[in-house]
Amino acid sequence: MANIKSTIELNIELDENRVPEKLSWTAEDGGINNEAAKAMMLSVWDSNKQESLRIDLWTKDMPVDEMKVFFHQTLVSMSNTFKRATQDEKMSATMMDFCDYFAEKLELKKD
Repeated sequence: MANIKSTIELNIELDENRVPEKLSWTAEDGGINNEAAKAMMLSVWDSNKQESLRIDLWTKDMPVDEMKVFFHQTLVSMSNTFKRATQDEKMSATMMDFCDYFAEKLELKKD
C-alpha cells in the first residue's frame, strides 16, 4: 500500500522590516486554495527534544478585537482537541471553564 501525502502550504509576505503584511494558505485536500488570513498559530511536537516548536504570526493590520476572538476560538479548539486526544474529561471541563472566563473578561460573549 502506497503512502498518501498531503501538503499544507503557508505563504507570508513581509515588509522591509520583516513584519508580516499578508498571510495566505493552501490545503488542497481541504479545498483551501491561497486563502487570505490575518493570523496563524502553528505548533509542532519535537519528540526527540520533548518540546513544542511554535510559529505565531499576525499581519500588522490585524485588529486587536479580532485577535481576542482568534485567541478565544483557539483556546476552545485546543480544549476540544485535548479532550479527544486524552479522554481527560475533568481537565477538559476545567479548560473550557477558563475559556468561558476568558470570553467573559474580554466581553466576547454575545448574550
